Amino acid sequence: MSAAPQKAKAGAEKIEVEVSAIVPVNELVSRFEFKRRDGQPFPPFSAGAHTVVEMNDNGRMRLNPYSLMSDPADTSIYAISVRRDDEGRGGSLFMHRHVKVGDPMTITYPVNLFPLDLRGHKHVFLAGGIGITPFLSMIATLERMGGRWEMHYACRSKALGSYVDELTGRHPDKVHVYCDDQDEAIPLESLLDGQPLGTHVYVCGPAGMINWVHSTAEAHGWPKEHVHSEEFLAPQPGKPFEVRLCKSDIVIQVGEHESLLEAIERCGVQAPFLCRGGACGQCETDVVEADGEFIHRDHWLEEEEHASGKKIMPCVSRFVGKTLVLDR
Repeated sequence: MSAAPQKAKAGAEKIEVEVSAIVPVNELVSRFEFKRRDGQPFPPFSAGAHTVVEMNDNGRMRLNPYSLMSDPADTSIYAISVRRDDEGRGGSLFMHRHVKVGDPMTITYPVNLFPLDLRGHKHVFLAGGIGITPFLSMIATLERMGGRWEMHYACRSKALGSYVDELTGRHPDKVHVYCDDQDEAIPLESLLDGQPLGTHVYVCGPAGMINWVHSTAEAHGWPKEHVHSEEFLAPQPGKPFEVRLCKSDIVIQVGEHESLLEAIERCGVQAPFLCRGGACGQCETDVVEADGEFIHRDHWLEEEEHASGKKIMPCVSRFVGKTLVLDR
């Protein structure tokens, strides 16, 4: 009998794992493979799902979401790919510099905010950089089902294109790669115009790429529900600010390089999350009182909710001003 899932402090179920392999993919990206420490199979997941990896970085807890790139049909391992970001907040550097094969780690149960829409007659994948990772599980799923798909992958160079040789070797007629150093670019307009009725488009990559795909598809008459995207927003730094949590009856300081959600968790207050990237809606928090300006960076709240000053997504958004009181 498998062990019952452990409830995480921040509201997501946890799995205790061991790092079973670390495979360099290129000079910036490595693949991390996990096996369960209790020897049981992993929970099944659907293509496009992600997990949140917990990292104890010298006493500071970091929780970063990563797409699961392993085959959903193989419950013996979970695998993620991590791009080293030397200018980032430290999560990717921790994974690259400190994590070793055999290390115990904790991850959350999979959550899927970027699923395949299997009603689609065809699936077109648009990836930028490390945004390739969720599509690997999608390709495995569609290949097993006999589904129609094609991939268009933009990267800085072939050497920095993760899994390029593997993908083009296995699927030479379906995978198309565009390298910045060769002045190549995805021909998005002609690509969108040439698809059969019932095609769905999926994009994962930098924010600019995602916005470009959505706006171009809309201009070409694509239904919004046929264009899917995923972007894990890293919390951006900002001026420190103070917030009062009225239910917990405490005042906390949010540092320059931590998110409001991280500051709440650091003070021992439970706050739910699924993605930590402003997309899932789980950490949506009511604002009781505010005297200042919100810096909204989420993909969840509507513009009217941003303007109302009554809601905030503490995983990615910040505040500048005198007074902020939250219903937390």
